[in-house]
Amino acid sequence: MDKDSKNEEDLNIPRAAINKFVKEVIPDVRVSNETREIILRCCNEFIHIVTSEANSICEEQQKKTIASDHILAVFNRLGWPEYKEVVEEAEQACKGRKKRQSTKLEHTGISEEELLKQQQELINKAKLEQAQEQEEWSQMQGMLSTCLGGDDGTDPGST
Repeated sequence: MDKDSKNEEDLNIPRAAINKFVKEVIPDVRVSNETREIILRCCNEFIHIVTSEANSICEEQQKKTIASDHILAVFNRLGWPEYKEVVEEAEQACKGRKKRQSTKLEHTGISEEELLKQQQELINKAKLEQAQEQEEWSQMQGMLSTCLGGDDGTDPGST
């Protein structure tokens, strides 16, 4: 396998994902390997077309991030309005997932103010410990300096 085909493979949907999808959609039908390869190539081409068009729309709008609105505009531009509903459903599912993730803070039973207070206390404690360790380190350096060379910095064996 040469480098170009390896890089091209990195940009494709994994075969295992396609095989799983095919089994879920049509569980009682046998699908040949050749047909699976065709499905895989079609999926990859579809994604390539949609993302390329969405990127073009982003550039036209001077945006740097592809958003769901850009994908919806792609389907309009390419004459595939029937896919808009699927995109809108996926967008709603993603928004629902984000909301569920953000409620973890709410389930702690501690207010945000209290959490901030606890965080500040931990920071202050860490700063105090660091200052104490620094002081101990300075004392050890001082003692080592005294043992090795005296306070005046001269070598004790030179007198």
